[in-house]
Amino acid sequence: MTEDFHVPDGKAAESSVPLHPLLASRWSPRALDPGAELDDAGFRALFEAARWAPSWGNTQPARYLAGRRGEPMFDRIHGTLSRGNRGWTESASALAIGVARTLDDEGEPLPYGEYGVALATQNLVLQAVAEGWAAHQMAGFGREAVRAEFGVPAGYEPVVAIAIGRLGSADGLPDRLREKESAPRSRKSLAELVFTDRWGTPQF
Repeated sequence: MTEDFHVPDGKAAESSVPLHPLLASRWSPRALDPGAELDDAGFRALFEAARWAPSWGNTQPARYLAGRRGEPMFDRIHGTLSRGNRGWTESASALAIGVARTLDDEGEPLPYGEYGVALATQNLVLQAVAEGWAAHQMAGFGREAVRAEFGVPAGYEPVVAIAIGRLGSADGLPDRLREKESAPRSRKSLAELVFTDRWGTPQF
């Protein structure tokens, strides 16, 4: 059963035309509920969603290291995060590291591996939102720490860390993060993103 993901004031996307609710309500909170538990089916569904993402030539370059709170795997992933991210991610229901395959079976470069992980991870994130969860993607983790801790082989590159959880109270966050949590979301205008005729000429 799909649940509605509660979006605090100022966090829903303000768009020039209506967006699908999954997109409009997706954001990256740090205040997560330490009591929320992700069940087996919900955990599996995240990675099924990732599995069905598009990829260059159907090469399927995305791999994940993943664990739920209370499992040793969660603690091992948690230990590879940056100090700032280790603080708030203790309340996450699950943690994952997205890894890109970068070499093919012959040892040749595999194009668009990181792009494939990005597409797969966006599928994962939207599946989470569809089920009433939130997913916060992070660059703040140690790539070499991940390699060493999990024996990631050559030809694979850790790309992104992901925290999954239910929205919780921001009261326990440090002041700096609490301010970010309550700040309205903003994006560049379409005029800065989409061009026509020549570079810099807005399409919209």
